[in-house]
Amino acid sequence: MGKTLVVVESPAKAKTIKKYLGPDYDVIASKGHVKDLPKKLGVDVEKDFAETYEVLPTKEKVVAELKAASKKVDRVLLATDPDREGEAIAFHVADVISEGKRDMERVEFHEITKRGVQHGIENPRPLDEKLYSAQRARRILDRLVGYDVSALVWSKLAFGLSAGRVQSVALRLIVDREEEIERFQPEEYWNVSTSVLGSKRPAFIARLNTLDGKKLAIGGGDLAKTVHEDLQKASYKVEKVSLREQRRSPPAPYTTSKIQQDATNYLHFTAKRTMQIAQALYEGVDLKQDGGPVGLITYMRTDSVRVSNEAIEAVREHIQNTYGASFLPEKPNVFKTKKNAQDAHEAIRPTTLDLPPETVRKHLKDEQFKLYKLIWERFVASQMSPAVYNQTGVDVSATVASGGSKKVYGLRASGRSLKAAGWLEAYERGAEAPKSLAGEGEDAEGAAPDPATSNVEAAQAGQRSDEENAEATLPELAEGEKLTLSSPPGVVSEQ
Repeated sequence: MGKTLVVVESPAKAKTIKKYLGPDYDVIASKGHVKDLPKKLGVDVEKDFAETYEVLPTKEKVVAELKAASKKVDRVLLATDPDREGEAIAFHVADVISEGKRDMERVEFHEITKRGVQHGIENPRPLDEKLYSAQRARRILDRLVGYDVSALVWSKLAFGLSAGRVQSVALRLIVDREEEIERFQPEEYWNVSTSVLGSKRPAFIARLNTLDGKKLAIGGGDLAKTVHEDLQKASYKVEKVSLREQRRSPPAPYTTSKIQQDATNYLHFTAKRTMQIAQALYEGVDLKQDGGPVGLITYMRTDSVRVSNEAIEAVREHIQNTYGASFLPEKPNVFKTKKNAQDAHEAIRPTTLDLPPETVRKHLKDEQFKLYKLIWERFVASQMSPAVYNQTGVDVSATVASGGSKKVYGLRASGRSLKAAGWLEAYERGAEAPKSLAGEGEDAEGAAPDPATSNVEAAQAGQRSDEENAEATLPELAEGEKLTLSSPPGVVSEQ
């Protein structure tokens, strides 16, 4: 068998892949696109949107190197990134190398590890015309929309600003939201709460819900004042104590959009910076072992939460050995990918569970370590048992005698305590996970507010939802137990 040329996109990736393939392979980087539309429009709208592609002036030397290298080998494999952009680069490289005289094969590396590279080499495929067409359509749309919108932006705002298909949609979303804000009709409402104390400390906060068994919405200061005065002199009693177990399911492993969100919220990285760091982790980091760089994560552009069976087996073994059998569900957790997802690649995960973040920290830049740790913890947590809480709810009555009648206000207090950490144990050995995960467990899902619900009811419903999930600590209480108002703060009314 003769020598093989492997064409990849980045020089860093080329170095890592060369280490795994050995002397029978030459690995050269295209350094991104080698052809593109010219600076002038490059799209003939009258002729079915036909494009005119040109070799980029900055890539003429790279193209010459690729041509020369291809003449010295018997086989050419195009191993650009496994997405539509990579497919387009592969088509353009094939075009400039072969000049129409040679067939070339496409390979995909979903992780830059020895296993991932070997799997790609052993499973070549033809170039995908449909994937290339998808990239061409996007590029044409970029050009047609961008030229018109950019010209408008230059004339109205400042010369040199970029605008196109993405900015246009983003602007539309902003305009729609601004119009929604302008249409909003504010309604006044008040929240009223009391601090009450039973036979055992501590005092706890109970929030007003009802009056004489009917939901009470306080929409003005006069009513708020009356209620406040009533609660100051009311007699308090525990009507009901309810206990239930709440289970919070683990989050799915990262997709591109999710990792960008968490990296922005908790690491303060921009989306662009997040992807640059992830790209470096994917292409390979020199761990000063095994002769060169090692890819630490799988391909980072994905909309899928799917994970390979091999990776699931490895992480379950890791959970068993690290945390114990109680943290391992009987069957692997399965997450559903959204219906409109392309599902072309796995979720973002570590390539191996043999390289925990702390063991490779000295070889990583600080930002690389932080992002790798985020990916590691999320992936491990995704295959662990649910977190289990003891959820306590307390209904309190506040009775006010006035003349020959009485009013009974209904108040509610809730709290929870952690019974079994489950997947939360993967985050700093039991520390609370990032709060962005709060909406991803099965118990944290919430329905969107009914458009017919008033602003007052929607706001109060939202407040109660937040309160019910709070980590409040409630004392031991018994039904029928008398309570006293604890001042300060006593009764608190908030507009």
